[in-house]
Amino acid sequence: MKLVFHGHDYRYAVEQSLLAFFPQERPVYDGDQGEDWAQVDLACRGETWTAVTELCRGGRARGEASVTVPAGTDPYEAEREKQKAVKLSFFHAARALTGVTPPWGALTGIRPGKLAARLLEAGKTEEETERELSEVYCVSRQRRRMCLETAKAGLAAQRDLGPRDIAVYIGIPFCPTRCAYCSFVSNSVEKSFHLVEPYLQALLAEVASAGAMVRELGLRVRAFYMGGGTPTTLKAEQMDRLLTAFEAAFDLSACRERTVEAGRPDTIDPEKLGVLKAHQITRVSINPQTMEDTVLQAIGRRHSADDIRRAMAQVRAAQFESVNMDLIAGLPEDTPAGFRRSLDECLELGADNITIHTLSLKKGSRITLEGTRLPGPEEVGEMLDYADPTLRAAGFAPYYLYRQKYMSGSFENTGWCMPGQENLYNIYIMEELCSILSLGAGGSTKMVDPGRERIERVFNLKYPLEYTQRPEKIAANQQAFAEFYRSL
Repeated sequence: MKLVFHGHDYRYAVEQSLLAFFPQERPVYDGDQGEDWAQVDLACRGETWTAVTELCRGGRARGEASVTVPAGTDPYEAEREKQKAVKLSFFHAARALTGVTPPWGALTGIRPGKLAARLLEAGKTEEETERELSEVYCVSRQRRRMCLETAKAGLAAQRDLGPRDIAVYIGIPFCPTRCAYCSFVSNSVEKSFHLVEPYLQALLAEVASAGAMVRELGLRVRAFYMGGGTPTTLKAEQMDRLLTAFEAAFDLSACRERTVEAGRPDTIDPEKLGVLKAHQITRVSINPQTMEDTVLQAIGRRHSADDIRRAMAQVRAAQFESVNMDLIAGLPEDTPAGFRRSLDECLELGADNITIHTLSLKKGSRITLEGTRLPGPEEVGEMLDYADPTLRAAGFAPYYLYRQKYMSGSFENTGWCMPGQENLYNIYIMEELCSILSLGAGGSTKMVDPGRERIERVFNLKYPLEYTQRPEKIAANQQAFAEFYRSL
């Protein structure tokens, strides 16, 4: 769809609104207008900014929205309000044209809970916050409830954080095989086994230097998360070496949780679980994505649902404090009935933390490249509509959520847990409550100054080979991190 802007260049805001209504469309800014187009204008009169969208796609519709930006408004807040007007104007035009209201209404972007948190922090009651989500943004009742609950969980976690508290992430970019839906930096061990040990050596060096930096800066580690990839692709001895080095480098006396993704059951055995227990890992994540063998085969997993059951039995025997399981709604060859069976079994297997993802069609995934048959948005909606009441009936509540581009049905990913089993790292990173120091290939370090809503990022090199060959990039990222904290 051709997009034409006057008075602004809020491309990201409009593109997100476009995807919510027309997921097959892609924005075009050059060339002829064509049959499908949207013109989005933004103009100011006094302190009022008004956005108007004219939309043409098999018909024509118009949408308008205004916001007030008083003189002296913080520039960041002023930009947010103007983008709000632009998004609402597009939303009103698209809803008038299609007759459809997406589940998240006019809310776009990764973190819808941030709006609810800001309203609550500003002194609005839960009822007032829900009313604004409903009347201004047209969010569905179910999503309003989830938004409020996750916002409250985020605010509770925030109250326990100090200005020099951080979380640490270590990435292991290797998996037994690459899943069909995956677009992460992840290498099949079959093809890159020779890279694992050199990668580990480079990572151990980064861990040592990062730990020394954190100690020098007087920072406090509150959460640790090892993800990937699949960390348990490492041998037991390699994992022991890495965790030993991590404990030696960082002061973990204030660390409230330690998580390791043991996502693939074909990488789990009692010896590796024994290593994790010996290093005081409090939470492991077993990520079946589905308990249906036909779906596992369709996504490229080389294990069965029985392997997941075996792995969960071993994890329960090891008595970790918390066990997470992930499911994805919308996987190839899945059905609402299959998803229901998967969720029911995860509950029966004893997970106290369950994350329900919606399939996101990323450009680099095999699903996108091969055009695999997928459940439609209506079926995905059925899956999620089953998950919410089923998890609540089992005693779970949502504690964090986020959205991604190209999600089926424009839905969400939601973490659910039993009381007291929240994964703080997930809250910290999704609500941007503190800095996340990321180590390893593909790591994205996020530096957060909550007092000034200031966020900066640096990125490690993506791939294991270049990561091992460019230690100067690691040093530059750590220098940027240190300079950020010295400037506070």
